[in-house]
Amino acid sequence: MKNTFSDLRYEELVTKKDEFTKKLRELRFQKVLGHLENELELRTLRRSIGRVNTLLHEFALGIRK
Repeated sequence: MKNTFSDLRYEELVTKKDEFTKKLRELRFQKVLGHLENELELRTLRRSIGRVNTLLHEFALGIRK
C-alpha cells in the first residue's frame, strides 16, 4: 500500500523526508550489523523518499502550490 503524501504541505514534506532519511540510516546500520529483520523495509523506505522528493521538486517547479 502506497503512502499518500500529496495532501501534505511543503514544510510537512521536508520534515517527512528528514524522518525517512534518519530511519533509512538506522536501517542500513542494522543491516550491516546483521540485526535487520525485514529487508523489504529498506526498499519501501527508499521509494517513499523518492515520492517525497518528487513532490518537493514539483513545489520547486511551481506545479504544486
